[in-house]
Amino acid sequence: MSQEEHTEEHTGEHTEEELGVVAYLRQHPEFFLRHGELLADLEIPHDSGDAISLVTRQISVLRERNEELRNRLQRLLDVARDNDHIFARTRQLVLDMLACDDADSLLTELLAGLKQHFDLDLCEIILFDLGDNVPAHCRPVALQTVREHLPALIEAPVVCGLLRLDELEFLFGERAALVGSAAVVQLQHAHIHGLLAIGHRQRDHYRSSMDTLFVHHIGEILARQLTQHCRRVPARA
Repeated sequence: MSQEEHTEEHTGEHTEEELGVVAYLRQHPEFFLRHGELLADLEIPHDSGDAISLVTRQISVLRERNEELRNRLQRLLDVARDNDHIFARTRQLVLDMLACDDADSLLTELLAGLKQHFDLDLCEIILFDLGDNVPAHCRPVALQTVREHLPALIEAPVVCGLLRLDELEFLFGERAALVGSAAVVQLQHAHIHGLLAIGHRQRDHYRSSMDTLFVHHIGEILARQLTQHCRRVPARA
């Protein structure tokens, strides 16, 4: 075998990396701009087994990315639309709560608004260590008792998702079996400390990954309004 034939055979065994093709193209991305005629000759295997040109493949990739971007934009628009609706309903509920003159009417308005605007009729308001000054629609509970039964629910401002059966029974009593998922909001302002527990029959209505901005806002308004309407009276001996 001649030296020339040996060199040709040896070269044919080299990979693109060994020949420096990949490195060269990475360093000179404008190569195909100077040699556009090569694009029409390049072929890339397709999933179907057929070969397609590089230009066709690039167009296909761009179309796939464009479709993905459109889908992402549509999801963002859907979320924004849902947030607009939730904001409008939350705003109306808050305005109705701010117009109340006493704790009883405040809580009546809250319960009615949750049912009317959010289709929720499972709601419990628990107040801790408020003495004898507990308004209607509220359940007085000692804070120590809550710490024993619901330690995880009084550590975070809002807890959403699936709760344990004993947690549901503590919050909703005999109606616990009706609750698929729940949102538990801390009520804390001045001398008011408690929980707003909202239950829904669907297991996926409240999720741990959901945004809690609006329900947290309702809890903040409720706590501040209760502070104005409920004086702190020490428990009787």
